[in-house]
Amino acid sequence: MSKAGKSGSAGKQESTRRPGAEWRAAAWAVRHPGNLAVPGAFGVGCAELGAQTMGVGTGAAAVVLAAWYRGHPDTFDRWVTPRVRSWRRRWGTYVGRRWRKAMEDCELFTTHRKSGADQFPRVLKVRAHSPTVDTVWVHLARGQSMRSFTDRLEELCAALNVERVGVEKVKPRVIGLIVQHREPFTAVIDAPEMPSDVDAVDLASVYLGDDEFGGQWRESLTGNHWFVAGATGAGKNSIGWSLLRTLAPLLRDGLVRLWVCDPKQMEFAKLASVAHRYAATDEDCADLISDYVEDLKTAQHGLGDKGKRTLTMSAQTPINLLIVDELGALLAYGDYARENRRNLALVGSQGRSSGHHMVGFVQEPTKDTVPVRDLFTVRVCLRLTASGQVDGVLGEDARLRGALADEIPNIPETAGIGYVIRPRSRTPMRVRAAYVDDREIDQLVNVVRNGRSSGRTNLEVVA
Repeated sequence: MSKAGKSGSAGKQESTRRPGAEWRAAAWAVRHPGNLAVPGAFGVGCAELGAQTMGVGTGAAAVVLAAWYRGHPDTFDRWVTPRVRSWRRRWGTYVGRRWRKAMEDCELFTTHRKSGADQFPRVLKVRAHSPTVDTVWVHLARGQSMRSFTDRLEELCAALNVERVGVEKVKPRVIGLIVQHREPFTAVIDAPEMPSDVDAVDLASVYLGDDEFGGQWRESLTGNHWFVAGATGAGKNSIGWSLLRTLAPLLRDGLVRLWVCDPKQMEFAKLASVAHRYAATDEDCADLISDYVEDLKTAQHGLGDKGKRTLTMSAQTPINLLIVDELGALLAYGDYARENRRNLALVGSQGRSSGHHMVGFVQEPTKDTVPVRDLFTVRVCLRLTASGQVDGVLGEDARLRGALADEIPNIPETAGIGYVIRPRSRTPMRVRAAYVDDREIDQLVNVVRNGRSSGRTNLEVVA
């Protein structure tokens, strides 16, 4: 080998020494300028303006903050509290020896092959938008991947002394950890208010409850089909009733038509008087679903004749909503199961443009029970009895990324708690549906029935 070749090869070799402590400290200061800028600015202020002036200014700022805290809690908790909480969590939990110890306990570090120095994933920032949940951005050490963390979630929960950790990919070598310290939902969420006007309804943002970050849980009905899975008593039907309360003025004015399959004749029986079609027996449910498909095809032909690709919602061309309770029983058992599977597959694959949507509720969400589940675009996973069912509802590795629906306690206080997948990051998010009681259901039915009897209509609304 030539001298040039040897020299080039030697130039690529890694050193066996670590950077000096002073350089590591300088790098830390560059990554965290606030920790030096704040005391530095205070010191400069004292030198230039005097300690007394700076003391008066600091005291005045404290008084203003105290007055803000006491006088206007909404804005203070929106703008100040999350930042203070994030700073406290960042430097109290995810820094220094405690973070390194957690990474060591979970074997989430790598070792430099030459110098033998341990390389730990580094926390970039922390956001604590709610008292119970943190979002932690982590820069991975060389040789690590997101899978390194998903394979160690149980150990990481124990090391951080938290209830749940979810993982999402942010960008190359950066992941986000959703850290749940304790249950974020400790109180029942009130039922959605019913809008009085059609213009107040946004089908692309239907309020269903709250999310774990302290925000509102909203889902889009436009162009979507909803799949809600949960064991007995998990609170599935609260989602259906919350949706219907939001749609109340559209139901009242005939802009949305309800088609309801209710095999148990219990959960949605009160809709029988206001639904466009209501069925309870297996035969009647099969006929209703078949007629729903015929209505879908008629709408498709009407749009085609007019040269349109999407539906304009009006009293003449309403949105059609099919609600199917006990979906598994209609698709897996009985004489009409095969026919129902074929028809619902058509709805799932072709109903988007013609304004034909379906919402299905099921207790056992296996592929054998609900073979058309992949055609549902919005999926909600409430409490389930088996860990393997979680991935069947939310997608592959959803449980590994933190959707622990099978660990939700089977007690009345947890009804309505579950998980959905955030569309952009594909990360599970813990949510709780609002609770709709019998009185509020009766209120909904009365509004729809009385509005129709008074002859209220709305001619045309663009969906």
